[in-house]
Amino acid sequence: MTLEPFGARLRHAMDTRGPLCVGIDPHASLLSAWGLNDDIAGLERFSRTVVEALADRVAVLKPQSAFFERFGSRGVAVLEKTVEEARAAGALVVMDAKRGDIGSTMGAYAATYLDKESPLFSDAVTLSPYLGFGSLRPALDAARISGAGVFVLALTSNPEGAEVQRATAADGRTLAQLMLDHMAAENEGATPLGSVGAVVGATLGDAGVDLAMNGPLLAPGIGAQGATPADLPGVFGAAVGNVVPSVSRGVLRHGPDVTGLRDSAARFADEVRVAVAGA
Repeated sequence: MTLEPFGARLRHAMDTRGPLCVGIDPHASLLSAWGLNDDIAGLERFSRTVVEALADRVAVLKPQSAFFERFGSRGVAVLEKTVEEARAAGALVVMDAKRGDIGSTMGAYAATYLDKESPLFSDAVTLSPYLGFGSLRPALDAARISGAGVFVLALTSNPEGAEVQRATAADGRTLAQLMLDHMAAENEGATPLGSVGAVVGATLGDAGVDLAMNGPLLAPGIGAQGATPADLPGVFGAAVGNVVPSVSRGVLRHGPDVTGLRDSAARFADEVRVAVAGA
């Protein structure tokens, strides 16, 4: 059975659980800070603890695929289990893979993350459009069929991104705006929210683009990268109600204590609610 569209499921999760995404980023220094070894056992313990603490209460969990892939096939097996258990507990899972390619290769990425028969099937996946937005068509089509979503890189929180994303297209729009306009076209007519989202960094100050694209806005940069929930209205303006702020180290540093992880995530979610309500 096809799932309800991702945009609708995300809107419901944000309204009931609060608009917060917590990253699952098991990098070596964080495993060490938790008193865990940088090995498969440490990876399993870390991931299981985050899922146990948060999957039944936050809207979105976002595993960073690279931190699992670095352990090879055993790490991917842990990632599969993490996705399965997080979704079973009620969290929406956004696979942070940032895939981008063309033709049959893009189709293979789509089959990996957006086909319900895949062990890595996720509610959404992050994609890079800078081989041309049209190169994403296999993933966009696969997501529509399965009821999943995608988050497309638009304006990222890393400063190096500007040399590409702020560059000017032939018609005078920035490349970021061009990509956002493509996303708006994909989301046209969707209610209550489209399933094609954009990644827009919370650290940008004034984003300087039109974010009225009827889709969710995944906003990395809250916490350790320096942005706060109070910064969101200034970056996202009238679109702030569609923002899903993403926090990783700001929450994860409170582990391995389950209560510490839950309390930290709850504080961030409350701060986001206050910021959005006051916008």
